[in-house]
Amino acid sequence: MFGLSAAVRVYLAKQPADMRKSFDGLAALASGSLALDPPSGHLFVFVNKRRDRIKILYWDRDGLAVWAKRLERGTFRIPAAAADRVEMTTAELAALLAGIDLNTARRRVRYSRPETPVQNSENNAPTPEHVSTQYRV
Repeated sequence: MFGLSAAVRVYLAKQPADMRKSFDGLAALASGSLALDPPSGHLFVFVNKRRDRIKILYWDRDGLAVWAKRLERGTFRIPAAAADRVEMTTAELAALLAGIDLNTARRRVRYSRPETPVQNSENNAPTPEHVSTQYRV
């Protein structure tokens, strides 16, 4: 497809979209029903009612670009959510495009750095309570 960094946000519209829409129509959906800014650099994902077609709208340096995919057989499994839009990671988008059902997929527990408060410039070293015991000798 195209290279995506982890900093890119992906927004999936829950309501089916008319796949005849292109740049301006999809941008109107992104700014209207999703309440987001199309030139923000994020990806806006739209699916049709049958869920066999998908379009992704994104800002590409100097203008809008649209990426589309049509399945010859099968459907895209849209993640369950109560809101009108679903925020996804780029890895989840890749899984969706590859045919993986995100509703049944499980995310394994991984290490994540604890949130540290902003410290003054005099003392930039982490405080002892923020240092993981996993790495202490």
